[in-house]
Amino acid sequence: QVQLVESGGGLVQAGGSLRLSCAASARTFSMLTMGWFRQAPGKEREFVAGISRSGRATTDADSVKGRFTISRDNAKNAVYLQLNCLKPEDTAVYYCAAAVSPITTAQNMGRKAEYVYWGQGTQVIVSS
Repeated sequence: QVQLVESGGGLVQAGGSLRLSCAASARTFSMLTMGWFRQAPGKEREFVAGISRSGRATTDADSVKGRFTISRDNAKNAVYLQLNCLKPEDTAVYYCAAAVSPITTAQNMGRKAEYVYWGQGTQVIVSS
């Protein structure tokens, strides 16, 4: 069983930055592919960014390329999402997710079905 707890959300003006953190309670955190997803009101949950077990491979959605950066620290059982140049359309609840099965392609890293464990989410609100 893996528990994920997100933090770092909040209210920020457009153009600002936030850093989201996800703490994982897993003895084998380094064996988990990690991802960030988000869900805006009335919309489907969508992929934001993913990172491989080692942290050497990452992928992100076109809508956040060049603005958001995912990283992880396996020694701390944590994954992070740096959000820069925020826009009002980035307003959403951001979820951390963990995949147990190996994910070897960027395409699969973006699929919700690959992820077994989910956090409760942290709210990000970007004002214009």
